[in-house]
Amino acid sequence: MISDLASSIMDPANLVPILIAIAVFATLFTILAPYFEKGDLDTRMKSAALERDEIRARERARLNAEQTRNGQKSAGLRSRDNASVRGIVEQLNLKDALADGATIAKLRAAGYRTQNSLNMFLLARFVLPFIFLVAAIVYVFVLENLVDKPLTVRILACIVVAYIGFYTPNMFVSNQAGKRQASIKLAWPDALDLMLICVESGVSIEAALKRVAEEIAVQSTALAEEFVLTTAELSYLQDRRMAFENLGNRTGLEMVKSVTQALIQSERYGTPIAQALRVLAQESRDQRMTEAEKKAAALPPKLTVPMILFFLPVLVGVILGPAAIQVMDNFGG
Repeated sequence: MISDLASSIMDPANLVPILIAIAVFATLFTILAPYFEKGDLDTRMKSAALERDEIRARERARLNAEQTRNGQKSAGLRSRDNASVRGIVEQLNLKDALADGATIAKLRAAGYRTQNSLNMFLLARFVLPFIFLVAAIVYVFVLENLVDKPLTVRILACIVVAYIGFYTPNMFVSNQAGKRQASIKLAWPDALDLMLICVESGVSIEAALKRVAEEIAVQSTALAEEFVLTTAELSYLQDRRMAFENLGNRTGLEMVKSVTQALIQSERYGTPIAQALRVLAQESRDQRMTEAEKKAAALPPKLTVPMILFFLPVLVGVILGPAAIQVMDNFGG
């Protein structure tokens, strides 16, 4: 039964309509999906508030440890981890095998900062290769596809699919980090202008960041979340320089790191920050315009191949079609 179903699906007479239906569904989903998305501003801001509470609890635990000099963690720290997932990760020791500093930094850049997110990521990297391998074995050997290929090629195809499953969580996190960085990059010049207005009016940097986070949240939830976390770190960390450095490290953007360096110098030497913010905001806009011009300049070469493959044959058919029909009629007569 399964072989008959597979043969009917792989039949060219049925395969073409199936592919067309999939293409139509994907097009409609791409067009209509943004209209059904719900804003996650409240959820993201609540997550930032929870992160602020965790920072406060961690700093209190550190102070208690310094006072008692026993190095033990406080029992009042909250844990929001999934117990079953955490147990699997700890039993299999996945954190030492699959995670390092770069992995944690990448997760933070994608907006996943909790320990539960790290556990889910590690579990996905461990489980997905086996799932992909089983799916590939079923597709190749049970459904009897690639029967014209040698056995070694079929086994190699299954191994490659399992390898893709191992790196699928990395690709997902990288995609989320790219989207987050694009959102921050788009709203960053406006955020600097708002921060400049707050600073020139005599507001402290903590109040300025909090105010800008409230105003910029509509345009970029990711940037508002980062500003809220920076405000929390400025309130609870002993070294304010670490709060600004963490902002640059979490975003991973050079334009953000340059602003954080200006803020660090202002905190250390007492230099005015208004002029630096004004110059950096203009540089961010110039950089964004340069990237737009670069994309516009790369558009004609990208359109060359589609025009040759799709537009040129149609144009030739429209121009030469009537003449060819007339010539055929004359010779036929």
